[in-house]
Amino acid sequence: MITVLITGGAGFIGSNFIPYFLEKYPDYNIVNLDLLTYAGNLNNLKEVQNNLRYKFIKGNICNRELVEYIFEEFNIKGVIHFAAESHVDNSIKNPEVFIKTNVNGTYTLIDIAKNYWMKAPFKYKDEYKKCRFLHISTDEVYGTLPEDPNVLFTEKTPYAPNSPYSASKASSDMIVRSYHHTYGINTIITNCSNNYGPKQHDEKLIPTIIRNALNGNPIPIYGDGKNIRDWLYVLDHCNGIDLTYHKGKAGETYNIGGRNERTNIYIADKICEILNELHSRKDGDYKDLITFVKDRPGHDKRYAIDASKIENELGWRANENFESGILKTIKWYLKKYKYAF
Repeated sequence: MITVLITGGAGFIGSNFIPYFLEKYPDYNIVNLDLLTYAGNLNNLKEVQNNLRYKFIKGNICNRELVEYIFEEFNIKGVIHFAAESHVDNSIKNPEVFIKTNVNGTYTLIDIAKNYWMKAPFKYKDEYKKCRFLHISTDEVYGTLPEDPNVLFTEKTPYAPNSPYSASKASSDMIVRSYHHTYGINTIITNCSNNYGPKQHDEKLIPTIIRNALNGNPIPIYGDGKNIRDWLYVLDHCNGIDLTYHKGKAGETYNIGGRNERTNIYIADKICEILNELHSRKDGDYKDLITFVKDRPGHDKRYAIDASKIENELGWRANENFESGILKTIKWYLKKYKYAF
């Protein structure tokens, strides 16, 4: 049995990944280290809480003593690093916590992994030669794109972060990159587009739209609603992480995107359209609730990922387009909020 440390596993993407991973790989044990801040919720992991191959530890990735204990106690032979502060609005209000968690936390993790697995730069201990550190990042590190649909983020796009959040993730990417090139540790970085699907925190765009619509509250959309994001269904992302962890080339970066560019106003309109069909509103059309609000500072206009590298080298494909994925997502939230449909 191989034990993998997963950080931030009670968050949105991690809590989708852990059940997926445990089911697919019976020869893996998982240790989930999560501080359970506002975005972490153990209810997201009820289906695995009694699994003998799963262990949860509440703690901070910045706590060096704790992380060293986990490596020693469980003989960690892989790291999949999800843990991060990730909400742009929160990073504008309180950037310090983003620097501490995303930068210092990533440094602590990879430094301990390097010390535990390696006896010298570029020389792994015999027992740990196959150990890998996979760092989950974001397309926001690349900045913003023009509206030209032919221009996409690639793995060679220069970093140009525009918010404290994206700057902290760019910094963490550089730390991971440096540990590969300086010490020879086996690393992979993945930069993903906007995820959506079951278990996402209520603060995010799609859960906010669904929740406010069902409650009959205004649906807030920043600016003119024309900001564009590339949307990736969370289980498609989990599959991409799995492939890069097992088959990716050491030291490489892989962009994972759904090829589903949509404006924010399209997202709101589509969700309202589906809700009108599944759970009609007594007072009219859900679209009547859409309200435009003041744009946030430094709001990037467009993100879109060219996923050709992971598609061509590892054979990954997104199974869901936005329209199929959003229908599954809305049905999940209707069940969560106990609405009939």
